[in-house]
Amino acid sequence: MEKPLFLLFSGSEVEVLLLKEELAQNNIASMTRDDFQMGVKAGFFGGTPSTIDVYIYEEDKERANQVLQGFLNARAAE
Repeated sequence: MEKPLFLLFSGSEVEVLLLKEELAQNNIASMTRDDFQMGVKAGFFGGTPSTIDVYIYEEDKERANQVLQGFLNARAAE
């Protein structure tokens, strides 16, 4: 049985890479989905070029939301 996924965040490639690193440091697995790049590879265009989605397992939602809040607060302070 597959574990359910939860959309945690959507943002730029740079933001997504930084967030994925924060999640990994907290032992939270994450996956990304880039509809624009998937469309380009398939020969059609879809999605927004600057938006990539970060998914986590539903069971990690509480911990991941804490990491996300810290990430967003740090970005806002910059």
